[in-house]
Amino acid sequence: MLPARPPLRHAVHDTHPQACANCSTPLQGEFCHQCGQHAHNPVRSFVHAVEEVFESFWHLDGRIFRTLRRLLAPGRLARDYLQGRRAPYVAPMRLFVVLCVLTFFVGRGVIHFGNEPGADGAAVTVQTADAGIAQARSVEEVERLRAQRVDELARARDELPAYLAPVRGGFDRTIATLHEQADARVRELGGTSQPRPAADAGPEPQGWLAAQDLRIRRNLARLQEDPELLKHAFLSSMPSALFLLVPVFALLLKLAYLGSGRLYLEHLVVALFSHAFLCLALLGQMLLALLSRWSAGYLPVAAVGLDLAALALWLWMPAYLLLMQKRVYAQGWPATLLRFVAVGAVYSALMALAVAAVFVLSLARL
Repeated sequence: MLPARPPLRHAVHDTHPQACANCSTPLQGEFCHQCGQHAHNPVRSFVHAVEEVFESFWHLDGRIFRTLRRLLAPGRLARDYLQGRRAPYVAPMRLFVVLCVLTFFVGRGVIHFGNEPGADGAAVTVQTADAGIAQARSVEEVERLRAQRVDELARARDELPAYLAPVRGGFDRTIATLHEQADARVRELGGTSQPRPAADAGPEPQGWLAAQDLRIRRNLARLQEDPELLKHAFLSSMPSALFLLVPVFALLLKLAYLGSGRLYLEHLVVALFSHAFLCLALLGQMLLALLSRWSAGYLPVAAVGLDLAALALWLWMPAYLLLMQKRVYAQGWPATLLRFVAVGAVYSALMALAVAAVFVLSLARL
């Protein structure tokens, strides 16, 4: 009589967990009947990681608030997720994409080039001309004020350095507006306005590259007139750079912890939660920058306090990443600091390049 053959074991049983990693309830299928968590570990399979991104992408329930609270404690959310406690929280890819998109659109709203009063550097002159011409009592006085204002604007335009050449168009448009105001006042006083040639705003750029170059130089001139916009432009460029550098940061962590036995997807989880926090911090920086700019003209003391809060938040960002790395990888301080400095140096250089590239592209699009 032949010995009984042992029952066949399917490959899926070799990797299928016997108990839920979140609540330790014995599993009887693909989902835990106690907490609802899926048995598959997304950091062990790229397919399941992709599925988590698109599954109910915008269905953010009360877990989002629990996730954000846990995210504020450095490393705790990533450690929970990697240890299998995933049901109470929003998936890392979904959380990061939502926060990154939100930060991107808020950043787009923070910075405006060329659409605000004074974007061409001549709005104050128009207001002065308005007041003078509107109070003129005769046609002769209007013409005298017109000639005086036009001469001042023309001389200021001609004295511009070469790198501020794009601002010349703003002076020309101001001169044209001044002529329109003067002509209207002449007609109010019973005179007759004379037709004038359109102001020469300079040659039109020939070709797409020339147009982009002109737009970049014009926006750079806008930044030089209002240096505060440089901070806003920098903040608005960072979300796109963060989105591009998430997989690179995970690769740097993989290289820094080659002997840890962790898979790339596990490092990607750490990178996603790290960058989700950075997006939250950027949202806070944008809010502080807007409040500081608004309160500068009304409550200077409050503006100073807001600037100090922004500085403290900038300092907390690298400190958060260091504490997160320490808690997730659970190594001693010397090893953690060494790896943090190495990864941080490479990542900072890549971030600077990415922000600069996005910043230049933003100047060309705005």
